[in-house]
Amino acid sequence: MHAEMLIDGCFVGGPCDQSVGKQVLRSPFDGKIIGTAAEGGWSELRAAIDAADSAFLEWRSSPRLLRQQVLRRTAELIRERTEELAELLVLEIGKPITAARGEVARTAITFDCAADLVGHHGMEALAVDLDPRGSDYRCTVERFPIGVIFCIVPYNWPLNLSAHKIAPALAAGNSVIVKPSPLAPICTMTLVRILHEAGCPPGVVNLWNGHPTLAQRALEDRRVKMLSFTGSAAVGWSLKEKVSDRRVCLELGGDASVIVYEDADLDWATARTVAGGFGYAGQICISIQHVLVQESIYEDFKARLIAATTECPTGDPKVAETVCGPLISSEAADKVMAMIDEAVSKGATLLAGGTRSGNIISPTILESVPQSVALANEEVFGPVLTLSKFQSSGEALAKVNSSKYGIQCGVFTRSSVTAESAYRALEVGGVVINDYPTLRFDNMPYGGVKASGFGREGVRYAMDEMTEPKTRVERIV
Repeated sequence: MHAEMLIDGCFVGGPCDQSVGKQVLRSPFDGKIIGTAAEGGWSELRAAIDAADSAFLEWRSSPRLLRQQVLRRTAELIRERTEELAELLVLEIGKPITAARGEVARTAITFDCAADLVGHHGMEALAVDLDPRGSDYRCTVERFPIGVIFCIVPYNWPLNLSAHKIAPALAAGNSVIVKPSPLAPICTMTLVRILHEAGCPPGVVNLWNGHPTLAQRALEDRRVKMLSFTGSAAVGWSLKEKVSDRRVCLELGGDASVIVYEDADLDWATARTVAGGFGYAGQICISIQHVLVQESIYEDFKARLIAATTECPTGDPKVAETVCGPLISSEAADKVMAMIDEAVSKGATLLAGGTRSGNIISPTILESVPQSVALANEEVFGPVLTLSKFQSSGEALAKVNSSKYGIQCGVFTRSSVTAESAYRALEVGGVVINDYPTLRFDNMPYGGVKASGFGREGVRYAMDEMTEPKTRVERIV
């Protein structure tokens, strides 16, 4: 298969086009070549900026019905091509097929959510007659699109995380340039082709694939009004400095925790911890990394977790039962194994897993992990859990809050008082009660605090980030 860039409504870099480079993609599971993707240079990227800037002038004032129709048709086409898209996720990023189908379904939901909001987002009437001076005045606030949005997408959710940038941008009247991950360009290119087939006007959505240094150069262009980036903290914060005078939304890394209290449903907590820690080999920024268990139930939960971990279906992502598939690359697997080895060498106890076959790392649990090692402080982005005990709730909450990251945290308890206390105290973007922190619904606000990011996604909240409010005050005569 071969995928092309989209610039100003034209597909660029076909298989016979010798003027454009070709990137070769291999399966992370077995290393077989799965296809190629067009790879552009500065001339193509500059053309994409030109196209997006020009298209914005019309799209910003386009009928809301047209925007809604494009978004709705995109959702329909995604659903019609569910199996094709899911199989592409399996091939290109090694996502287990069941999880891949889930991503495709969510991608369609994300476009539908944006279509639903087109008709009423960004229009508000304010009562100003609370002030005696306002009795003869009317006040309204309307949100207006800001312009060209540069969207940088990661490999782990190349469809739905692209949708979380494209759909709200289009719904609000902005134009976009999408840069896919070099590890998963075909998936994102395929999604953009679907948008084109759905009737998206030329230049409104553009996709450029190429070297990251050129993407940084594109951000120097003042016509780019916003950066929406999902990826590593190091890259994200560096890019933010380059566009410090413009809009930025950063969705970065995390080391999510779960807190299991003594009154929790242990069967449910065990099952969800395994799913949240090892699903898609832990390559999700809200995958569970740290498991904190109340001392009175620690040994019981530990035994349950070890048993469930050793039984976690691992291997071929094409098999429906597989939960934990391959890491995206040998380099990624090397990094995870290095973090495991360092922790063990410094005194951690390996309770389960810790083995590797190709890019597949078996689901792993470590106990007594020293605070000085990388696994205790950095995002592992792999199928690894650290297990520790706590006595008081305050101790557990302080442990979670000591992390430099903070996207979401899971809390397992039957006590509404305990749950409310945790919700109020935890320094994270979201708290999930009685489920894993890996849970995300596509219409809720999503994002992190501290090193985990800046701004919020979730369709309506992203639309707020991508628009500027303007107030109108009118004296009634």
